Amino acid sequence: MRKVARSTVDLIAVSFLLAAALLLACAERPQQAVLQPPRAEKIPTTLVTHGHTRVDNYYWLNQRDNPKVLAYLEAENRYLEAALGNTKKLQAKLYKEIVGRIKQTDMSVPYLDNGYYYYTRFEAGKEYPVYARKQDQQSAPEEVMLDVNMIAAGHRFCSVTGVTVSPDNRWVAFGVDTVSRRRYTIRFKDLTSGETLAESIPNTTGDAVWANDNKTVFYVRRDTTTLRPEQVFRHVLGTDPAEDVEVYHEKDSTFSVYARKSKSREFIFLVCTSTLSSEVRFLDADEPTGTFAVLQPRERNHEYSVAHVGDKFYIVTNYQAKNFRLMEANVRTPDKTHWREVIPHRDDVLLEDIEVFSDYLVVSER
Repeated sequence: MRKVARSTVDLIAVSFLLAAALLLACAERPQQAVLQPPRAEKIPTTLVTHGHTRVDNYYWLNQRDNPKVLAYLEAENRYLEAALGNTKKLQAKLYKEIVGRIKQTDMSVPYLDNGYYYYTRFEAGKEYPVYARKQDQQSAPEEVMLDVNMIAAGHRFCSVTGVTVSPDNRWVAFGVDTVSRRRYTIRFKDLTSGETLAESIPNTTGDAVWANDNKTVFYVRRDTTTLRPEQVFRHVLGTDPAEDVEVYHEKDSTFSVYARKSKSREFIFLVCTSTLSSEVRFLDADEPTGTFAVLQPRERNHEYSVAHVGDKFYIVTNYQAKNFRLMEANVRTPDKTHWREVIPHRDDVLLEDIEVFSDYLVVSER
């Protein structure tokens, strides 16, 4: 599926234009007419961390809603407009040429999932994608799940992520960010009636993972300051999100957590990751009110990932294997004391990932 929104392509183009135009503006403007950029005021702030003291003169600029910060950013924008004022025609010319090389009407390759062919398409002259599907065969009538152009109407920025359909194909969950802070609000739409529910879940990563009851989802909330994904909650459609149950809280600030569903649709995984370590918890997707179990407790310098097929977990791990190896374990006894080797470690080959199927698996190596 095409992942990059048209607005992202435009942003790349605009960034290129600004860089080129700024160089031309500096070259063409007489020396005596060069503008002076605004200077941010120095306001010393003393920060003490781990017994170390440092002074940050510009710490105050992280206050997004401070009128003084906004005034400074507006001054920067005015300076930019003035500095590039004599290149506006050139900017328009370059932008037109760059956009002219982008296929305006485009569509991803449809893929079959649970009885529907899913795809994303773009329409000429529109910024955002349309998420659509067709039942049983590609010649069937199109069903538009989400038109992000309509969602974005009235907003200067819009990003939609985590578009996920329930197991019974009735509901679609999706995350919306209209501020550009990666703090997504999860919404739900009934694909049979076309109605988007009033309930919404703010300050999330945007991804909702469906349990097999077609009404329960798991999602991750961010820390409001650092935006670290740290809390996993359980939500039931039709209930107040304020009453959602916290099922996991990652209190180690060096770790982040995210939720996903196994390709087999039988398990929900909570994956905790840091720079050098990882830890996976799992839950039967048929029992959303159950308790997540730890597959293998975290250890420093031990990274692993998990896939499920039948009664086995397949684990790609660097435990006693610098270049990683593939292990398997029964779902009832998944910790490393019960792991059995499938692909051994090799000094000259890096095992990067696997993709599991019912009768075989694909290995990605380097």
